Amino acid sequence: MQMQALACRGLVKTFDARRAVDGLDLSVSAGSIFGLLGPNGSGKTTTIRTCLGIYLPDGGDLELLGSADPLAVRHRIGYLPEERGLYPRMKVREQLAFLGSIRGLAAAEADRRAQRWLERLGLAGRGPRQTRELSRGMQQKVQFAAAAIHEPALIVLDEPYAGLDPVNARLLTELITEQRDRGATVVLSTHRMDLVEALCDSICVLHAGRPILNGPLADIKAAWGRNTLAVEHGGERGRLAGLAGVEACDETGREARLRLAPGADAQQVIRAVIERVEVRALRLDEPHVEEIYVEEVGRR
Repeated sequence: MQMQALACRGLVKTFDARRAVDGLDLSVSAGSIFGLLGPNGSGKTTTIRTCLGIYLPDGGDLELLGSADPLAVRHRIGYLPEERGLYPRMKVREQLAFLGSIRGLAAAEADRRAQRWLERLGLAGRGPRQTRELSRGMQQKVQFAAAAIHEPALIVLDEPYAGLDPVNARLLTELITEQRDRGATVVLSTHRMDLVEALCDSICVLHAGRPILNGPLADIKAAWGRNTLAVEHGGERGRLAGLAGVEACDETGREARLRLAPGADAQQVIRAVIERVEVRALRLDEPHVEEIYVEEVGRR
């Protein structure tokens, strides 16, 4: 059986009369990347903070890195919060070294790792500057380094791509993969469904504090089946709307993704597509995670 970095059963967190987390069961395998998803207000951040011991749960069982007390293993955890968690007037390299030292690194080692991280992030020349002088995207990269500098067993990232341009988003994706490759477990909360598709082994989609999808991503997609016709074509947008046997048509540029209705004849739909547009490529796919997410959340 694969070891679990995080497991909770029946987890409850209440604020006044509102249950922000409502009987949540969660299981995150060690050494994996786990996606925690859901619309704004669904309970993602509250779940994270409760699992990390920032909030005390009002019910249920919780185990984090083998301990029932999250605070007992806090030095083995790295956390990037959704809001900024840096000291704005502190110099960047000094800040990283300080945050490494309070997580158990010797002062010299913390400083060495701080400089190494700044070089990896393309910020080697920014070390002597105050954090407030950095752009939002630069600060986000520094905050990731602060979460990873002590090489924790578990890294929790709450909206880590906020403020990043495409180049730095790609860099962050590489850094997350590197953390997984060294054996760390990564919990990723994000609205970037393309990155969830590329990175995550398992996901949990929350709605009103309860999971509506939960498990290995491959299993979730397989349960939907190959019900999506991806068509690359040379016609005008909108030419494939309203086809019989198609529940939804999502067009991006010259590609259209047609979700087949239950019981629809795929060959019949394909013939109708060929009659309307010049087909350059065509395949029958499992749905993207974004399509599943929109469908499941939209129902509610």
